[in-house]
Amino acid sequence: MVTLTEARANRTVKDWVAFLKQADTPVLRQTARELAQLREREEETGARDITRVVINDPLMVFKVLTYANNHRSRHQLQDLVQVEQALMMMGSSTFFEQIPTERHVEDVLNQHVPALIDLLKLMVRAHRAGYFAAEFAAHLMDLHAEEVRVAASLYDFAEMLMWCFYPEAMDEISQRQSADKTLRSRVVQQEVLGFRLLDLQAELVRAFNLPALLNDLMDEQRAHLPRVRNVQLAVNLARHSADGWDNAALPDDYKDIAQLLHVDVDRVRHIVGVPQSRS
Repeated sequence: MVTLTEARANRTVKDWVAFLKQADTPVLRQTARELAQLREREEETGARDITRVVINDPLMVFKVLTYANNHRSRHQLQDLVQVEQALMMMGSSTFFEQIPTERHVEDVLNQHVPALIDLLKLMVRAHRAGYFAAEFAAHLMDLHAEEVRVAASLYDFAEMLMWCFYPEAMDEISQRQSADKTLRSRVVQQEVLGFRLLDLQAELVRAFNLPALLNDLMDEQRAHLPRVRNVQLAVNLARHSADGWDNAALPDDYKDIAQLLHVDVDRVRHIVGVPQSRS
């Protein structure tokens, strides 16, 4: 068993994975509140009702898929990638009893308000990325749109976990990049953490027994594949539009999305909800 202090000191992916495997991942307070309300009327609550709450919180999505894929029956050979499917397989009683929501992001980071703000922004961005990915998938008539939604919303889940458990280091990374816009994320991550978040994420997918499809859909080396391209463009759009629709990178995003969806740029702008007054 690796403690948080040891994981921070040892600076290795292996130690962080060992720590995170036994840590209780926090969720948003709003998520816990809404799930508590559903539990009060559990008899009339179905998987779809729970899914509507879960998909708003990427860390809760992570917890649900982790539990579901580590508690599959012997007859369940398929990986569980979709949240509703995972909830249907486990049942609402198991969900409420076995997946804790007592720890809240807001409490964990109550002494690190700047880190909390950055994490909340990241989680909102992740949820938006999932929404965009599902929209693009629908236009491409992808029968498994929820899979790309999940991949897009979990695209940065290792970063979210590190904000929860090592806010000081993540804040240093953020400050360094703000001071020097030319700094590459992976370089500064290696310097501050001792590893790249991309490497941590890949190991977490394996260690938590998450579906290999998630790694495939989040793999930049597979960007030539339409579903992977969908995820990456959704993530880029969510990142570039996080503070409004004036980011200089957005016109290129629209062109790339238009190419993916085989539509014109004006149609893309309508699909993603760009205000008409924006250029």
